[in-house]
Amino acid sequence: MKPIPFILATCVVAVPVLVLALQGARSRRNPPASLGSAGAGLSACPSSPNCVGSTGGVAPLHSGGPADETRLRLLAVLQGFPRVRVATDAWPYLRVEFRSRWFGFVDDVEFLAEEARGRIDFRSASRVGYYDLGVNRRRMEELRRRFDGVQGSTKAEADS
Repeated sequence: MKPIPFILATCVVAVPVLVLALQGARSRRNPPASLGSAGAGLSACPSSPNCVGSTGGVAPLHSGGPADETRLRLLAVLQGFPRVRVATDAWPYLRVEFRSRWFGFVDDVEFLAEEARGRIDFRSASRVGYYDLGVNRRRMEELRRRFDGVQGSTKAEADS
């Protein structure tokens, strides 16, 4: 193999991998200032497709129980996901960070419980980039499925 085509081929592969690695490192820095409960609720998602939230047309989680039980149930469900870290636990507000397997991209997920209304609003957003290939939406759909499953099993145990 001639050295010039080999060097070009190596650069074509290495440069995008390096850029992704640097973006992943950048996402591990401090969380954006837009995180946190903004008085009456969570911040709205930006127009980019890398964010999904219950304030933007997606249904919130339904708690239907005492605050302490809801918090523990949500934390138990979250611990079932890989590469998750609870960053802020100030119930009724909870913020967790999910890291991607490759390059360590960070997604911030926030929850704000409203016990009186029996709901938990959420917002899940990537720290960097524009597209997330639907990762945040799929994760929140899976989290909802698991949360509802835990709620269902808790009710079944109480009934028996």
